[in-house]
Formats: sequence, structure tokens, C-alpha cells
Amino acid sequence: MLDLFLSAFITLFVVIDPPGCAPIYAGLTAGASRAQARTMALRACVIATAILLVFALVGEKLLGALHIELDAFRIAGGIMVFLIALDMVFEKRTQRREERAEKIRETPEIEDVSVFPMAMPMIAGPGSIATIMLLMGRAHGTEATLAILAALAAVMVLTLLSLFAAGPLLKLLGARVEAVITRLLGVLLAALAAQYVIDGIKGVLG
Repeated sequence: MLDLFLSAFITLFVVIDPPGCAPIYAGLTAGASRAQARTMALRACVIATAILLVFALVGEKLLGALHIELDAFRIAGGIMVFLIALDMVFEKRTQRREERAEKIRETPEIEDVSVFPMAMPMIAGPGSIATIMLLMGRAHGTEATLAILAALAAVMVLTLLSLFAAGPLLKLLGARVEAVITRLLGVLLAALAAQYVIDGIKGVLG
């Protein structure tokens, strides 16, 4: 179970990318007090966790209701995650996040950024939703399910801590170090995405 936990933790950590969310959140909450920023960070993580839990627990039933086989979702989800990996390697993902954040900053009447864009789509976006459903689809038994949910909880706690420490973390890492880490994680995520597609094709052909 430890191997499954570590595999799920690394996958979710790479997809959700807590360190990558931190500088965007720091920019969005630049005008807020420390207490307000912490409150919004907590709210964003709680809402994102709730969204991901819903898809983790009833996502497969939802696919069944839509007459979509899990193997088809594995292939589609793998392709989607692979595209995210490409964006990370070529730094397009960060650029899009920053553009989205800039649009929010240019709209002064929107003060609370916890629901949009932080909870969704930055934390609980299409990639993380697809990933948690794929991981749950590979879980067999209660222990495996609990291991994946524990991995999700651990990643969300780290995300919350990253948002809490957004300002200091940005100064500590610096833009160059963050770019290197993002690229390395993107390569790892691309390999994991390819494995999802391979598993889906095997399931269809087998």
C-alpha cells in the first residue's frame, strides 16, 4: 500500500503543482491582509478537495451513466495529462495561469479569489479531476482506495501550506529555480500520462 500511496502522491503533486500555484496566489492576494489571504487559501483548498472527492468517489458511476468505459477515460485522461506535461516543459502552463490571474486582477469588483480561479480551475482543474478518477479506477479494495484518498489529502495539505507561505516561498525559490523544477516535473508527468494511455489500450485490446 505504501507504493500505491507514493505513486498516487507523486502523480497528484505533479498535476496539482502546489509550488506553481503559490506565486499566482501571491499575486492575486497582493492587496489583501495576511488574515484575508489565509482565509481565502483555506477556502480554496477545502472547495477544491470537495470537488476532487466527489469525482474520486462517484466519477466511475458518472462514467457508467454516460456509457463511457473506464479504459476510454484512461486514454482520454492520459492524453489530457500529457498535454499538461507539455505545457509544463515549455512553460506555457505557468504563462496561462499568470494571464488568467492578470484578468482577475484587472476586475476590481472580484475580491475573493478562493473559488475562481484558485479552487477551480487552478487546483481542481480538468487535469487533477481526470487524474484522481484514473487513480481510483486502478484501485482495487478498500485499502487501495484509502491509500489514494490519503495521498490526495496529503497533497491538499501541502497545497494549503504553499498558499499560506506564497510570498516567502516565491522569494526563496526564485523564478529560475521554479522553472527548472516545473520542467523536471513535466517530464515525469509525461511518462505517467503515457502509462495511462498504454493501460487504456491494453484494456481495450485485452
